[in-house]
Amino acid sequence: MQVADKIKDWVVEHGLKRGDRLPSEAELMTRFGMAKGTIREAMRILEAQGLIKTRTGPGGGSFVHEVSKERARALLGNYFYFKDLTIADIYQLRSVLEPELAASLAGVLSDDALDALRANIAEFDTPAADAEQERERHIVSLRFHAMLAAQSSNPLLEFLIDFMACMLSDLTVYRRLFDPPNTELWQRGRDYQMRLVEALRDGDAEGARSIMSDHMRTAWRLMEMQEAEMVNRFISE
Repeated sequence: MQVADKIKDWVVEHGLKRGDRLPSEAELMTRFGMAKGTIREAMRILEAQGLIKTRTGPGGGSFVHEVSKERARALLGNYFYFKDLTIADIYQLRSVLEPELAASLAGVLSDDALDALRANIAEFDTPAADAEQERERHIVSLRFHAMLAAQSSNPLLEFLIDFMACMLSDLTVYRRLFDPPNTELWQRGRDYQMRLVEALRDGDAEGARSIMSDHMRTAWRLMEMQEAEMVNRFISE
């Protein structure tokens, strides 16, 4: 692992980017003073991490590879798979990060971005008729937050909010927190999102922060109620 870290440091120090070719195995052995087996093991580790990609044949070799957001999200999701996350765990972070995201985007979103957010809200403009529709609307509603995060100039903030939205979506589906449908959750969530888009359009940073903060608190309370109902239903069965 130490050799793999040294190779990563070397890549950064030399400013290599995605697609750039790494030195040959023999060159790496000489550069780092390591045996062939050690270099090969280090390269296998880096490839498993998604940081390099190896191609065979003419023009082949090892190349710098950028880990995609989807792969990073999946790997991090695997870490939390057995952590038994709760609604409170997720909303504790969302309540801190998302109001600040909303404030930072006030007055800076393009008309196209605002229209895309409105179109997303329009996908759940009526209450769900059954549990399956409720599941779909939970997912669409959470997509609104991922779309908002994608507009951030802070890549770490974007990733964290997008990741939490995905985790909450998975948790909602896995634990059937959409059943039974919750009309209050739908109505209040939709209202908050519509008001937020207008505050973002008007450049009202404090208003956007306040709306998102209220949105998170309300969703936290209502989702915990859904979670408690699911647990009670499971115990009664």
